[in-house]
Amino acid sequence: MKSKLLLSITGAAAIASFSACNKPAEDAAASTSENTPVLRFSAIPDEDTTAQAQRFQPLADYLSKALEVQVEFVASPNYGASVQKFSGGDIQLAWFGGVTGVQARQAVDGAQAIVAGSADLNFKSYFIAHNSTGLQKSDTFPSDISKLKFTYGSQNSTSGCIMPTHFLMEASGQSPQAFFTQEFGFSGSHDKTLELVANGTFQAGALNFKTYEKAVAAGKVDPASCVVIWETPTYADYNMTAHPVLNEQFGEGFIKKLQQALINCDDQAALNALKRAQLVPVENATFDGIASVMEKVSFK
Repeated sequence: MKSKLLLSITGAAAIASFSACNKPAEDAAASTSENTPVLRFSAIPDEDTTAQAQRFQPLADYLSKALEVQVEFVASPNYGASVQKFSGGDIQLAWFGGVTGVQARQAVDGAQAIVAGSADLNFKSYFIAHNSTGLQKSDTFPSDISKLKFTYGSQNSTSGCIMPTHFLMEASGQSPQAFFTQEFGFSGSHDKTLELVANGTFQAGALNFKTYEKAVAAGKVDPASCVVIWETPTYADYNMTAHPVLNEQFGEGFIKKLQQALINCDDQAALNALKRAQLVPVENATFDGIASVMEKVSFK
């Protein structure tokens, strides 16, 4: 009995000693993990939000490898939330639209637009209509939509609301509130706008050209039943914007290194996450036109 008791005490002591020896190492590992900076990025939910994390994981993987830092994607439920996360410091990088990019940079001194898709410098919107309206494609603004049940995308969407409204105001000389004879709607996203016009819930709407063309190419929308009736002049739109805190977290010059990693990206999965074939350098001034339009367009 005495021998068994001695073995028990000795074993317990050994376990306690082992635990004590390992505790500082565990604490150090936990401390290191807590103090390791993480680059967190988000994106405006311009299309279906259910698979955001899955969609952007390849971009997180690419940046993590290229920059040798930990990178995490943080989903945003709506356009406004992506700007709030950026201005609040919850994310340090974001794939914005033209409008949300301007909003974020106005909220954070020193924030920089660093890249855009090559196509984003000449972006455009489509005005579409259900074929029951009888409207067909025209080179002039379709003023007949004033009598139709019309939907935008998100109220903060560059290509789904702000720029279409800008061109509407230029053509009609009226605000959308005065132009439309019926109350217009906000679907929340480009794919939802397309769905609502295609199924006849709304008679007409505005969305970005890429969403429409992608849906037609995939056979999801019949262009004969959901017709492009007008396309806008081009403008600068989507962009990646970096928070100035990145240079503090990862060292001076990190934002420049990040920009170069994105420009040099040839990882197809990462580019597919952004639905872009190539990324090119931009600066805040690239989007001065959007900022000017935002001062004139209001839904209040």
